[in-house]
Amino acid sequence: MTTIKEKAELFRALHRRGEPVVLANGWDVASARLVEDAGAKAVATTSAGVAWSLGAPDGDQVEREQALALIERVARAVKVPVTADIENGFAEKAEGVGETIRGVLAAGAVGVNIEDVIYTHAGVELRSVADQAERVAAAREAADAAGVALFINARVDIYLRAIGEPAERLNTTATRAAAFIEAGADGIFVPGVVDAETIAALVEAIAAPINVLAGPGAPSIPELAALGVARVSLGSSVAAAAYAVVERAAREAFEEGTYTAIEGGLAYPRLNGLVAGS
Repeated sequence: MTTIKEKAELFRALHRRGEPVVLANGWDVASARLVEDAGAKAVATTSAGVAWSLGAPDGDQVEREQALALIERVARAVKVPVTADIENGFAEKAEGVGETIRGVLAAGAVGVNIEDVIYTHAGVELRSVADQAERVAAAREAADAAGVALFINARVDIYLRAIGEPAERLNTTATRAAAFIEAGADGIFVPGVVDAETIAALVEAIAAPINVLAGPGAPSIPELAALGVARVSLGSSVAAAAYAVVERAAREAFEEGTYTAIEGGLAYPRLNGLVAGS
């Protein structure tokens, strides 16, 4: 049996510039098993997909224990390494992030995504560099104390949230990334970037594996590999696509009385078998 320490080292080794690890994010046991069955080298959770499945909006609206319980179910159900989207750490202060990391490791995951924003009633605010670096350091300290080489993927939301002047976003992202790397981050996740020129510049400017969020309109995985990307995530888009089938099928049944939207669905025995014993 592969130990959590071995899985952590395996997952870390998958992050290679120009040969990216591809993560089709899941949100429950069945989706995680389908991703693994398709040939994934690792499974990632999506915070948005998890939140939606639990009846909550994305953006730190899920309780830590709910998230950890889901991570544990997924990690137990698959053989490949699991990395978990823990939003901003399910904690107000840095020491709480460390506590979350201990829970993540106990659940069996060997990687995390940590966001650098705060969700408020007024919207989304960017954390200060010092504040976020302290939170990353707390995560690193907790993982090191457990003797697990947890892969900390520090997210920088400058492009995703369109923060600051466009001409300054690259430098701002690189500056924040450098501070997070110094604090103990292993990789940098920059969602919201899909143009090749910016991606190449980020790869050049940041001294850590770069993770991009891909989907329709983004460069293909071979193209991203050629740009030097080390990790490609599909994020919440897979869950969103699955829910789109639900909406289409329901509307078709109610409005037209037909069922074409559910043609090609996975067979009952296959899905049942995927989650048996999980």
